[in-house]
Amino acid sequence: MTTHNLLFTLRVPYFFTIFVRLLYVFMEKLIETIVAGIQDKKGKDIVSLDLTGFDGAICSHFVVCNADSTAQVAAIADGIEEKVYEELHESPWRVEGKQTGLWVALDYVDVIVHIFQSDLRDYYRLEELWADAPMIRYESEE
Repeated sequence: MTTHNLLFTLRVPYFFTIFVRLLYVFMEKLIETIVAGIQDKKGKDIVSLDLTGFDGAICSHFVVCNADSTAQVAAIADGIEEKVYEELHESPWRVEGKQTGLWVALDYVDVIVHIFQSDLRDYYRLEELWADAPMIRYESEE
């Protein structure tokens, strides 16, 4: 093995480790910013679910909250988009449900935000589907 190949072999794991660490830090900041956007618009019962340990999960984290009206659901979605873009210069890859305002999903690729109208959140019980996932609850103003 040449010296060049040996150095490359030794550096790749190091750079990969740094990349993974930076990605993890960015994801934490993204979740923190999403939660702040929800709190700014008075979203309720805010939780994040860590899905990293589950095979077949479509992303690594869910952030879930609810609101009492369709107008507030839309306002929370808009607030999250504005705050994340303002602080991190990121836009959701896809947004679904804004037209009805009953359940809006913001897809930030590795983090998906679910904003439910209160009755629908009680009906679908998304957290119960992922009951084994580590959960963090956040403060929300009542």
